[in-house]
Amino acid sequence: MEKNKLEKLCINTIRTLGMDMVEKAQSGHPGLPMGASDIAYVLWTDFLRYNPKNSSWANRDRFVLSAGHGCALLYSMLHLTGFDLSMDELKKFRQWGSKTPGHPEYGHTIGVEATTGPLGQGFAMGVGMGIAQAFLAEYFNKKDHSIVDYRIYVICSDGDLMEGISSEAASIAGHLNLGNLIYIYLDNQISIEGSTDIAFTEDRTARFRSHNWQVIEVDGYNTGQIREAITEAQKEKKKPTLIRAKTHIGFGSPNKQDTAAAHGEPLGEREVRLVKERLGFPPDKSFYIPDEVKKFFKELTIEKAKEEEKWNELFRSYKKKFSDLAKEFTSRKNMDFKSVPVFPAEKGMSTRDASGQVLNYLASQLPFFVGGSADLAPSTKTLLKGFCSFGPNQYGCPNFHFGVREHAMGAIVNGIALQGNLIPYGSTFLTFSDYMRGSIRLAALMDVPSIFIFTHDSIGLGEDGPTHQPVEHLMSLRAVPNLTVIRPADANETAQALRLIVKRGKPAVLVLSRQKLPVLDVEQFPVADGVEKGAYILKEGTGTPEVIIIATGSEVSLALSAYEKLSKNGIKIRIVSMPSWELFEEQPEEYQEQMLPAKIKLRLAIEAGTTLGWQRWIGDKGAMIGIDRFGASAPGDIVMDKFGFNTSNVIQKVKELINKR
Repeated sequence: MEKNKLEKLCINTIRTLGMDMVEKAQSGHPGLPMGASDIAYVLWTDFLRYNPKNSSWANRDRFVLSAGHGCALLYSMLHLTGFDLSMDELKKFRQWGSKTPGHPEYGHTIGVEATTGPLGQGFAMGVGMGIAQAFLAEYFNKKDHSIVDYRIYVICSDGDLMEGISSEAASIAGHLNLGNLIYIYLDNQISIEGSTDIAFTEDRTARFRSHNWQVIEVDGYNTGQIREAITEAQKEKKKPTLIRAKTHIGFGSPNKQDTAAAHGEPLGEREVRLVKERLGFPPDKSFYIPDEVKKFFKELTIEKAKEEEKWNELFRSYKKKFSDLAKEFTSRKNMDFKSVPVFPAEKGMSTRDASGQVLNYLASQLPFFVGGSADLAPSTKTLLKGFCSFGPNQYGCPNFHFGVREHAMGAIVNGIALQGNLIPYGSTFLTFSDYMRGSIRLAALMDVPSIFIFTHDSIGLGEDGPTHQPVEHLMSLRAVPNLTVIRPADANETAQALRLIVKRGKPAVLVLSRQKLPVLDVEQFPVADGVEKGAYILKEGTGTPEVIIIATGSEVSLALSAYEKLSKNGIKIRIVSMPSWELFEEQPEEYQEQMLPAKIKLRLAIEAGTTLGWQRWIGDKGAMIGIDRFGASAPGDIVMDKFGFNTSNVIQKVKELINKR
């Protein structure tokens, strides 16, 4: 078949497959797959480097569909290019148990590089991937041996660009001169509510050029222009590129093209037939792939596999010349550090200060331990001392400066984590974790080792007042499935928490104090084992306790201070430090019963945050010292005292429990 005709046939096959998936499911978004088929065809056939038989090949190009609602396009490409995604799976689009969910899910569908759908997240994660690639290239590449030279390709939409996270991410990408980023923007000027003119009229080209991006404008259906644009983008080494492609949502639909009706609902049986007739496809056949198209993609699959073969040959040469680096490259994350610092109990220390020291220790042991803050490193204590800062044309440095960009920082950390080699962290104040909520949730959903470090964890931060004093944040983070939240009581719990987070390699949140706290003596208390199990007994007298006091973070020292006075009054008390609900929940029932025996009904929980949720651990007869209102501006110790976080109030609450018995 003539080359141009075959190309058009392949493109229309992609177009009709996407349309058929949505129609069969009676759910989904046909407009984007139909509108972007030409772009996807050119990208996947002529430019993307991948091996469908080894989707985890280290030097593959990364493709992120930021506009995840158009995932029928991605599934079509994965199927056609030989990934392990069968036709049966395409036919089960959006159905229970399928590998073709309603938005792409990393780890669920082979070939999906990131979970996307919340608009703008994929855009920002792509920047994280670009940062990771630049770091690794600087670290590993040698003259004539560029073993890390992959690019990151992202397809994004009007909706992605409207979300603020994309502006933050584009700004830092341009600042960093990330020439490994090639983004294709589907400029179809339609969103769910209608024309983008109702809400989105800025000059997108000028916007991205102001962010130091190269911008190339093309006709999204002129495959020659698309090829030329991507080729030009590949040549640009100092700037990320945005290819602004003029497209039509629902391209090919006689009655719904260029309308919001093509965005998020099936076209309908009659319209589907009309599209197929217009494209020269059998109107009575669904999921139809012409033999010529099958043959073309089968041959393409063989050619794409050769990309890895060529790289393997290069890596064998690299291994001979740079054996230590090659070993480091293939060993992936190196978790082999013997211990973590132990802090003496002589003087108090804030957990943020302790974290800072442990982070520096980890960086000295783990070459791929990287991270930074949203312009708050002096406050969050996250600067790695003695190490250089990642910046334009200085990519082999572990200190990242995200700027005041919490939204983008969270997603960038996820993008770095998705790369596989690096262990990334991002930090800010706990109250600003709200800005990162979407990214934290996606980290948990993808199960990637993103580390989020939040300081200034309570009303105890003091004078900054209620705008900066978190109340509901800790509990809201605990509500995220598959996210480990740790609020350590002191410097030594903090050290063990960081050791455990790195060891586990799962998404985690570390919540730290601004104020100094007494340091637990590791010779006296089983801190290491206790943190790993999420809760442990710090102190108790002889015999069966009458009351169990459960505390987290800075309130553990408060519980310990009350213990002595309560014991002198003849009350049998058990103090339980509970740094992590999630880790405690992972323990066997026997251990949970050992810590919190069901027969002991009198329990008091102490935490400088909302009381919501604590009923699970204190039961119907328990009590809580917490805070269910906003804080106030005053010195931290005064604020804590005014809200009842003092020894006398703890003693009073315990006595009230006993009197009600």
